[in-house]
Amino acid sequence: MQDFSYINNAHPAYIESLYKQYLVDPSSIEHSWSDFFKGFDFAQSSKNGHQESGASTQLSTKEFGVLSLIFAFRHRGHLLSNTNPIRNRKDRKPQLDLTYYGLAESDLDQVFVAGAEIGLESATLKDILAQLQAIYAGPIGYEFAHIENMEKREWLLDQIERRKIQADFGLSLSKKKRILEKLTDAVVFEEFLQTKYVGQKRFSLEGGETTIAALDAIIQSAASDVVEEVVIGMAHRGRLNVLANTMHKTYEQIFNEFEGNIQPELSFGDGDVKYHLGYSTQITTEEGKLVHLKLAPNPSHLEAVNAVVEGFARAKADIMYESDFDKILPILIHGDAAMAGQGVVYECVQMSQLDGYYTGGTIHFVINNQIGFTTDWEDARSSTYCTAAASLVQAPVFHVNGDDPEAVVFVSEMAVAFRQKFNTDVFIDMVCYRKHGHNEGDDPKFTQPQMYEIISKHEDPRQIYSQRLIDRGDVEKSLAEEMEDNFWQTLQQRQDLVKQKSLPYKYQEPEASWRKLTKAAGQESFENSPVTGIPAEQLQKILKHLQTIPENFTPLDKVNRLLQGKKKLLDQGLVDWGYGELAAYASLLINGKDVRMSGQDVRRGTFSHRHAVFRDVVNFESYNRLSGLADKQGQFRIYNSLLSEFGVLGFEYGYSMASPETLVIWEAQFGDFYNGAQTIVDQFITAGETKWQRMSGLVMLLPHGYDGQGPEHSSARVERFLQNAAEYNMIIANISTPANFFHLMRRQLTWNFRKPLIVMSPKSLLRHPACVSTFAEFGKDTSFQEILDDPDFEGKSSAKVKKLLLCSGQIYYDLIKTRTELKRKDVAIVRFEQLYPLVESKLDAIIAKYGKADLFWVQEEPANMGAWSYLRVRYPKYPFQLISRKMAASPATGFKKVHDQQLIQLMESAFS
Repeated sequence: MQDFSYINNAHPAYIESLYKQYLVDPSSIEHSWSDFFKGFDFAQSSKNGHQESGASTQLSTKEFGVLSLIFAFRHRGHLLSNTNPIRNRKDRKPQLDLTYYGLAESDLDQVFVAGAEIGLESATLKDILAQLQAIYAGPIGYEFAHIENMEKREWLLDQIERRKIQADFGLSLSKKKRILEKLTDAVVFEEFLQTKYVGQKRFSLEGGETTIAALDAIIQSAASDVVEEVVIGMAHRGRLNVLANTMHKTYEQIFNEFEGNIQPELSFGDGDVKYHLGYSTQITTEEGKLVHLKLAPNPSHLEAVNAVVEGFARAKADIMYESDFDKILPILIHGDAAMAGQGVVYECVQMSQLDGYYTGGTIHFVINNQIGFTTDWEDARSSTYCTAAASLVQAPVFHVNGDDPEAVVFVSEMAVAFRQKFNTDVFIDMVCYRKHGHNEGDDPKFTQPQMYEIISKHEDPRQIYSQRLIDRGDVEKSLAEEMEDNFWQTLQQRQDLVKQKSLPYKYQEPEASWRKLTKAAGQESFENSPVTGIPAEQLQKILKHLQTIPENFTPLDKVNRLLQGKKKLLDQGLVDWGYGELAAYASLLINGKDVRMSGQDVRRGTFSHRHAVFRDVVNFESYNRLSGLADKQGQFRIYNSLLSEFGVLGFEYGYSMASPETLVIWEAQFGDFYNGAQTIVDQFITAGETKWQRMSGLVMLLPHGYDGQGPEHSSARVERFLQNAAEYNMIIANISTPANFFHLMRRQLTWNFRKPLIVMSPKSLLRHPACVSTFAEFGKDTSFQEILDDPDFEGKSSAKVKKLLLCSGQIYYDLIKTRTELKRKDVAIVRFEQLYPLVESKLDAIIAKYGKADLFWVQEEPANMGAWSYLRVRYPKYPFQLISRKMAASPATGFKKVHDQQLIQLMESAFS
């Protein structure tokens, strides 16, 4: 069937004029219109009782009017749909009146062949209109006119229009009973908690209980296809109900949390409030298939979990299912206000079809309770719907009445089928309401008295559906009442600690790999880094591979010059930063480990130092320089990201949570850009292990250093990370040699635990002639050095040292240069390569070595930034004195000359 939707807004007079032109000369009009006229059987119209003489033009115009009406309902019928269970919808001017299409009430009994377009052969306009209203103005509003892909549109039309129009959407009796069962579970669970735990926050699902029936339908339908695992992300609204009735977390566990008892077991952790916790389980579907379910933990930052879920799903697809995305299904459950207002929703949808972030399509389920805390939806968005982000990827949106669970289940199953067929996102916007305030102790009538007057008198979805089934004769009233009584008694027994058996759970890979790891044992775990060096022959093999270009590959002239420059260094037995970094990844790949890296421009590197991928100047094909290292090497996945920090960093954190044996790296274009993802840092990276008992080995590379590039390109704000550093929650490093960076990266997968690694990575050092390492520093028995002593005093007397300068990062090279120029032999310079956890025993040894030398901390950041405050507060026993720029509101000056003068003053202070 061809798509003639372009006539949707065409006026009948215009169509009539085109048709007259077509009758005279078919080739004189646009080809698509010609096809349309060819496919329209006007002769058949005449046989259906119309006058043939002198009426053909009028007849044609009327037929086209009916056809235009049909297309208009497909495009804008959702604006008429009855999706709101508690109030009349706002008039969106859908322009679906008959008069707009050259039709009138007098035409209602007229027979039109245009009805064939919706499966009504030779039907009256009245029947055609009734069919259109039943399909498009009922409890479901179908929004798909924005989809350009013809196959997708035709598939949706077939699902929407070709079915028999039935009040119950053609659902079987067993499916109706299952819906009622799920509604009973959801409604009675909330009522029970409301009765037993009065006033406790639980962010109930009341008003949106049909969510549980929808999730059940999605999971059952997905499992009947090829889905083996479902990963769910959601905020706190309805989370306890989902945990109980979808994830099958035992009621005993949930009640224990209400009682204040800790029962982590299979939950993601126990260091957070009960409505933030995650859970892992396995269920057996109605068809007997075992499906893994995961609900990711999420803070109160609502949509922040979206990107984490997508990254988690991608990792599981890569590791468990050989990147067969049909086997794992991400579901994101949104609130309407958050979906419309939170930018990370846009970021996640925008990345959904990109190669590095593709997960095969996500089902977005919106619990649209028409309010955000106390804010009416009219004040919460400018778009018609909260699901406006769907248009980014031309995803269909099904707006549906939450009081019609059959309609909800129907679109839920259709959403699964669409996702599995086309592997793109689908949105279900379930319009419902929130029975209580934002939490159970909040009175919503303060701000929405009229709305909550209506809600107070409104029956819950289970009551409405139960009565509907009874009225139809589908179930007996006694059966519905019996289901409710039995479930209430069961809840009471479970609260009385009658044991409920947890579902069996078998750990998957890579979950089993997590269980082989151990929790860091405190300071002793960081006293000495493990050996991470590699044999000399392996290093040489890697460096030779990096210098080799495949046959029939035509590199850019600059690439040839780059390789020549590298060769000069290698001939001297030296490795620069770029090759030290690539060597770290290559050595892990040779050992069978995977490496994933993403960020803005990471393939080349913002500062053109990495060049992990070369491009052929003739055919523009890419060459991954870390491919072909070994027969059974790991995979090196490196992706230039979209211009996003929040979404991409969240994605990589999620990926790291599902892949303990993969080195997962996110690099910021400039270090300070990470603050666009501050929520992910604060809520997940720095606190995730404490809150949810889930480790992550994610690496953040944050280019940092004062080079006169201005306030926005100097500081990665190391002070913020240091302020959040506690309980050995992460590693914070500022590295000054290629070899030490090599060992730092390898150490991430060598430890028997995982910690997030925050690296103040360099900019100027990437090409600094003094920032090189010897082959020996990568050798077999070498390891990461947390503190680097002054090489001028290694093995020599330090008795003459009067001043000990402690520093971190690139300022070391400025200090060395100045000391050389001044020929100072009484100043030692020591580097902190790992700022947190600080290995005090090694620092003590350094201070003891230099005896009574005055102790100074030198930093390039202003005094109120950098590591100074951290050192002064955490380690008061060390008599550090500060040498730095003065306190400032901005991280750095915007004037190069001022920067240069400040650096001179810093050096003068250090050596005065």
